[in-house]
Amino acid sequence: MEVLEKLKTELKIRGFSPLTVRNYTFFVEKFLAQTDKKPTELNEDDVKAYLSVMFDTKSKNTIMLAAASLKFFYKEVLKKNFEGIPLPKKERRLPEVLTKDEVRKLIDSTDTVKSRLIVSLLYSTGLRVSELVNLKVSDLNFDEKTGWVRQGKGSKDRLFVVSGSLVGELKEYLETRKENEFIFSKAKALTTRNIQKIVRGCKERAGINKKTTPHTLRHSFATHLLEQGTDIRTIQAMLGHSSLNTTQVYTHISSEQLKKVENPLDKLFENVNE
Repeated sequence: MEVLEKLKTELKIRGFSPLTVRNYTFFVEKFLAQTDKKPTELNEDDVKAYLSVMFDTKSKNTIMLAAASLKFFYKEVLKKNFEGIPLPKKERRLPEVLTKDEVRKLIDSTDTVKSRLIVSLLYSTGLRVSELVNLKVSDLNFDEKTGWVRQGKGSKDRLFVVSGSLVGELKEYLETRKENEFIFSKAKALTTRNIQKIVRGCKERAGINKKTTPHTLRHSFATHLLEQGTDIRTIQAMLGHSSLNTTQVYTHISSEQLKKVENPLDKLFENVNE
């Protein structure tokens, strides 16, 4: 369909990620199929009808992504107005976080050296899964125990620190894989689904009941740093957040800090009979 190709072109030349291009195209294609109208006939009521149906079965975040896709399509491809369409507010859910003991169990439940390194790197660097699969051997500096995310979210490069306990294991792993361009693959990056499958298998073997994904390890990395006293602006830089507001969610989920608070009931009857 010609308008979908125009949409992809507009997204690409504006620097949107392949994932965003895919998501926006998906929702616009579904929308066009449902309305069954020519692009020149589309109006704001068509968008409202499409989004209202989604409220019955989809999360607010999914609806927001669909709305953002259609807004871009209307304004940048169709050159039509989109201002009269109210958008749902984003759901604010606190992310799931593993305890340090659960992270240890997850790593111990890996069944190959490669899987152990993948899970360990996700936790110890806070990398997004898309950043991990695209990590190249040339991006690592073992002498300085650092690495570079190249063109991460927002098309930005950022430095990350490699755990000293992993440097030796990574060097040994790569020693027998000199043909690898990427850390965990040869000439083509692994799919993010492949990494998700590895983490899911570890979760099941470890007997962890919490929702556990590669992104859960990123949340756990940030929370554990905060609990050990790392400055929040340092955590912001390590995670690659453009806004401190995004990082501050971790100040609300630091369970270890909550556990240290003395409950007032425990102090209520102290020294009453003295």
